[in-house]
Order: sequence, then structure tokens, then C-alpha cells
Amino acid sequence: MIKYNLKCDQKHEFESWFSSSKEFENLKQKKMIECIYCNSTKVEKSIMSPLVLSKEQKNKKNQYANETKKFHEELLKIRKFVEKNFEDVGKDFSKEVRNVYYDNRKNKNIYGNATQEEAEELREEGIDIASIPWVDKGN
Repeated sequence: MIKYNLKCDQKHEFESWFSSSKEFENLKQKKMIECIYCNSTKVEKSIMSPLVLSKEQKNKKNQYANETKKFHEELLKIRKFVEKNFEDVGKDFSKEVRNVYYDNRKNKNIYGNATQEEAEELREEGIDIASIPWVDKGN
């Protein structure tokens, strides 16, 4: 795939993706490329510049990627710990956490899902809950 900056004879600028430069030329010759603003078929490629990163920018980008990977790995560790040591109560989380809090089921470790409204109600009752980003295992 290749992205081109395009300009029509009315000076409107827009961009479009093509599978190849050859495809662009074929579609242009058949007048099948239209300006998205005025529908003119007199469209040309505009000046483009590739993204060129400095060494410092590349280092920052790599550092960010490494930090993101580490953060993802830490979130996976948390997820594995929770799945191993807590019971998944699913959508019954609000009901179950109240049972634990009000001592109906003492010392029970649970996790599950709650809506924003349910979470706010639990907080108003004085029940401390935490929200954990639930990352995909394979992603």
C-alpha cells in the first residue's frame, strides 16, 4: 500500500491510499480518481516527504516501545495472579463484593465486572474496589 497526497485542478488537497503507484496511474488515466471536495477528475500527486526520524527521535521511539512492552508484561503478571488467586464472579461482582464486605463470606477473594454506576454505588457504601486494565493474554 502507498499513500499519496493529491491535489486537484481547483487546488484542493487530500490524501488517498493505493495498492501501488501503477494502480494510481491506471485509475488516473481512466479518470476514476475524483477530488473529495469538488469531484474534479483532474488530480495530480502533490509534493510528499517521507517521515525521517533523527537518532534522538528513534531512541525515544524505541524507549517508548520498550516501556510499553514492560508495562504490558506487568499487567499480564497482575492478570495471571488475579486469575490464579481470586474467584471470577463475573457480572455478579456487585452482589458478591457486598456479601464479602458485610461478612457473609469472610476472606473470599473475588474479581468480576461492574458497571460505572455499580462501582460508584459500592464506593458510596464505603466499599473499596479497584479497577485493573484487563489486557489480552496473546496481544
